[in-house]
Amino acid sequence: MSLSQLEKFQWQPYLDNMSRILDGKRVEIEVDALDIGAQIAAEWLPLFGIVYDPRSDIVEVALEGLDHMIHHPKEIFIDQTALELHSMEVVDAQDMHHIIKLRDPLMLPAPHAQM
Repeated sequence: MSLSQLEKFQWQPYLDNMSRILDGKRVEIEVDALDIGAQIAAEWLPLFGIVYDPRSDIVEVALEGLDHMIHHPKEIFIDQTALELHSMEVVDAQDMHHIIKLRDPLMLPAPHAQM
């Protein structure tokens, strides 16, 4: 795995591209800050997309039943291998750290039909 920081000009195109690739992944979002400690904002929900809107200066993580908005991000770090994004950390203007962890959905076998 390789941790790297995205430059601000990369945020929108990188996240737009990742939204297409990551659709259907499961996401956990942890928000960490000195005044609140570590809080789980979302626990392994299906991902619809992650986007950055430069006009409103917001990173939006769209999940099933929840839109997690990160206002005025100042840094974005990604943890990825050549083929897969494992996690992302977005630091906002209040120094809150939004840690977005990704995983594949659990593939369960089909239930056996009862006779």
